[in-house]
Amino acid sequence: MVKDPEQRDFIQSLERGLAVILAFSDHHPRLSLAQVAELTGLSRATARRVLITLQRLGYVRSEGRLFALTPRVLGLGYAYLSSLNLTQIAQPHMERVVAALHEACSLATLEGPDIVYVSRVPTHRVSSITLATGTRLPAHATAMGHVLLAHLPEPELERYFAETELAPLTGRTVRGRGELEPRLAAARERDWATVDQELEEGLRSVAAPVRGADGRVIAALGMSATVAAASPEEIRDRFVPALAEAARQISHELGAGFGA
Repeated sequence: MVKDPEQRDFIQSLERGLAVILAFSDHHPRLSLAQVAELTGLSRATARRVLITLQRLGYVRSEGRLFALTPRVLGLGYAYLSSLNLTQIAQPHMERVVAALHEACSLATLEGPDIVYVSRVPTHRVSSITLATGTRLPAHATAMGHVLLAHLPEPELERYFAETELAPLTGRTVRGRGELEPRLAAARERDWATVDQELEEGLRSVAAPVRGADGRVIAALGMSATVAAASPEEIRDRFVPALAEAARQISHELGAGFGA
């Protein structure tokens, strides 16, 4: 059988190497060979060859029978982040919001079933919440995820529901498409979203959309606070206006409203 051009040009070994790198996360910072094979769907022999190759290239280190990523992996994402003026434009606006509300501010995009942090401005006080650029969180349990899912084109949203298990993380997490869809509709109508202890007990979050030059939502701007620090009313009355205005200003600087 003659392969089509796309299949002929597809490099499967590169796909496997990236799959192994992406298998590591904050939940799985160290993995055994068997775990890598299970998470990637590769055979143990293939997973072993990929790990050895990544180790020789300096992207992976071995710790006995376990493997972990090295800081060199950060170079893979640096080219993307450094070329993305979104983070540069957003930074001063995020800093102003943090100064006003005294909570950390984050910028995230959607990748598959997760949101991925592309920028974060922390507070100076000690916090039990540790998040960094590259952190992935399930979109269905986060305010930023609700904002991003709410503005997906219909075919992409259908694919999300078809391929994603909406696992409950707390007793308050939305369960199933029937619960999530009305939340997305509300986020789409209001242009902001809130989540109350659905990702983590004792944590509330709020988010607003950031739009690119064509008017499409390309990122979400979000903040979180403990239940002791902010009531639902305070989230709505103080956090939403400040965050929505910052997101609007970032969108304006990106050209939203001019190129649409």
